[in-house]
Amino acid sequence: MNDAEPLLRLRGIGKNFGPVRALSDIDLDIPPGQVTALVGDNGAGKSTLIKTISGIFDSSEGEMFWQGKKVSFHTPKDATDTGIATVYQDLALCDNLDIVQNMLLGHELRGRIGLLDEITMEQTAKKTLSDLRVTTVRNIRQPVGSLSGGQRQSVAVAKAVMLEARLVIMDEPTAALGVSQTALILELIGRLSSRGIAVLLISHNLTDVFQVADRLAVLFLGRLVTSGPLSGFSTGSAVHWMTTGAAPPANGGAAQDREG
Repeated sequence: MNDAEPLLRLRGIGKNFGPVRALSDIDLDIPPGQVTALVGDNGAGKSTLIKTISGIFDSSEGEMFWQGKKVSFHTPKDATDTGIATVYQDLALCDNLDIVQNMLLGHELRGRIGLLDEITMEQTAKKTLSDLRVTTVRNIRQPVGSLSGGQRQSVAVAKAVMLEARLVIMDEPTAALGVSQTALILELIGRLSSRGIAVLLISHNLTDVFQVADRLAVLFLGRLVTSGPLSGFSTGSAVHWMTTGAAPPANGGAAQDREG
């Protein structure tokens, strides 16, 4: 793939639910190895867009390109097999299973006689957590239900990395976390980016966004109204785009690099 080629490119993506128009003409590029923050008010279409990218919804129109090749995702497995992992707010973890079992759920390793290779599974999970510098987890055999919110997010992200995701979509990862746990997750997002993994971050928290993102994309009533490098936005201008769907006054906020 050419360095200038986006990892994921959306062109003209639209989504209808009967007579309701949820998304209209979305053009968005997700570069490799960068954090793209997707922001917008409630009802802007953020959840619909990430579910379309993730294969939960079929788009009503438009095209998606992965590493320059046209793709169609009709199930979440299609997206996962391509290299897209989505970490939703509910994390989709099993509280009664331990960390290793959760990280390899559906991808268990077996030995020669068909039994689970518990040792290799444990080593694989431990190495993935170590590579991501997740140090707050002391025992990888403890039930996920006993973990803090930040630790649970870390396990969900580590599972995506272990499955060799090239793009990790994170839906409001710090929404229910305290200050220290939020810092843990923002550091983890930075590590993903440093490993060349693209991150699409959905967040209402602009403080988090401006701390970790490289690019910003704003949805308003189902339309992508602006996108570009984070340096082209201030907090004030981002809020203006989110609440009005229009550019702020010329003297209010940084100049905008409009791509959408």
